Amino acid sequence: MSTHVTKPAPDFTAVAVMGDNTFKEDFSLSDFRGKYVILFFYPLDFTFVCPSEIIAFDKALDRFKEKNCEVVGVSIDSYFTHLAWKNTPVNEGGIGQIRYPLVADLDKKISRQYGVLLPEGIALRGTFLLDREGVIRHAVLNDLPLGRNVEEAMRMLDALQFHEEHGDVCPANWKDGDDAMTPTSEGVAEYLSKHAS
Repeated sequence: MSTHVTKPAPDFTAVAVMGDNTFKEDFSLSDFRGKYVILFFYPLDFTFVCPSEIIAFDKALDRFKEKNCEVVGVSIDSYFTHLAWKNTPVNEGGIGQIRYPLVADLDKKISRQYGVLLPEGIALRGTFLLDREGVIRHAVLNDLPLGRNVEEAMRMLDALQFHEEHGDVCPANWKDGDDAMTPTSEGVAEYLSKHAS
């Protein structure tokens, strides 16, 4: 998976359940050129950790969209299963009416392309941040029992956008509004002298 960072995201066309519950048969990642994308893989519909993540991304969706970023989920389930899960109330183990696309990767091709497919045929919790040109700029991979941090995905989007706008780089634990550093020896020394204690 690490070999994907700095390279164009593998494009795909698949069936997706859209936010309005319609099926889009020719859903394509390349449709989002000009926007940032959080593309995340999860193991299976109707499981345990997955709904907490899917709902957390939906709760943050307006904030992502304000930053010109789309969110797309992918699993190896069929689009019929995705729709059934959306139509199942949250208090009965469903995810409710989330507003972003869920892609059906029934043949597991997309999961293989992104290097997240386990031998048993389900995907690990892979999260990829794509820039406006469709290049992967950040990737993180979690084992099945470890839910991802949506706020960290947001932080990485902020860092990428800050770097693109200002040219400065974002040090450890940087968050929007913090000092960044100029990518020079002097810039690093200046930053560390201010923030070392």
